[in-house]
Amino acid sequence: MAVIFPGRYTAGMEGSFVVFHIGVRINRIWAVHRWLPVTLAMSPMLQELYTNKELGFLHASFHFSWRGITVIQYWRSFEQLEHYARHGQKHLKAWRNFHRKVGAGGSVGIYHETYEVRAGGYEAMYNNMPIHGLAKAGSHQPITASKDSATQRLGKKS
Repeated sequence: MAVIFPGRYTAGMEGSFVVFHIGVRINRIWAVHRWLPVTLAMSPMLQELYTNKELGFLHASFHFSWRGITVIQYWRSFEQLEHYARHGQKHLKAWRNFHRKVGAGGSVGIYHETYEVRAGGYEAMYNNMPIHGLAKAGSHQPITASKDSATQRLGKKS
């Protein structure tokens, strides 16, 4: 069971970073033979990334909806993310399999969104939570008086 940290915490990251959302949407529920292999392809990629930290991958979390799965990933840089997308063995295999077996058939959709976050251009707050999201990718820090509000954590004047 996850350790709950009572009170309020924030996340810290050194420098800029990338948030990458990648997901699968099941368009035809009964086409299990089409969407199941697509959903199962993510696990080997994440194992490859967690094993090879030099690739720039920091952390991932899964989020489920009734029609699909979204994986939120944190990366050190866009260049490292793109390098993995173009050269990562597990990713290339999954990408080729998707296009060969599913392609434009419409039974399953895939998507991604990429966000480059400049240093200091983010804020986070976790209250009575286990270490989560950005705090897991970076550092988990207690909220101090000088970082009490979202405005303060972003370094903006109220």
